[in-house]
Amino acid sequence: MTMREKIEEAAARYPDQRSAIMPALLIAQEEHGHLPGPVLEEVADILGVERIWVYELATFYTLFHTEPVGMFHLQLCDNVSCMLCGSEELLNHLETVLGIRKGGTTPDGLFTLSTVECLGACEMAPVMQVGDDYHGDLDVARINALLDSLRATAGAASAEHASARLPGE
Repeated sequence: MTMREKIEEAAARYPDQRSAIMPALLIAQEEHGHLPGPVLEEVADILGVERIWVYELATFYTLFHTEPVGMFHLQLCDNVSCMLCGSEELLNHLETVLGIRKGGTTPDGLFTLSTVECLGACEMAPVMQVGDDYHGDLDVARINALLDSLRATAGAASAEHASARLPGE
């Protein structure tokens, strides 16, 4: 099924096409990895809505990415509960260990580091979202273990991809 067909199918569930923008953006981001301008325009055209409406949502919500992100998008909560529990120190640690600043992506494309206003998981502060998964009660040791686990996952995925290639590719 094409992206257009998926968006049209999702939009059919809504009485107003404008209400389908968020699901359409999720579909487009899954297809393209991020949402550059031409993709945002395509989503607007498929839904028959104003392009600015699509752009506004894509740039407001942190779950949408208008620029490419790494294989693992580390989104550290920096709201008050997480800040009081040490998220600033964890951000400094992540920047040092990864060799990037907030908003950057590692040269190998594995990690993008961001902060977000609130992940709504104060009970496990400080918390970080990686993809769809939340990791809470973080400290430096847990961050290091998580990074090691993510690197191992990336290595396994890379090895699996390499073994799936045909000889001579």
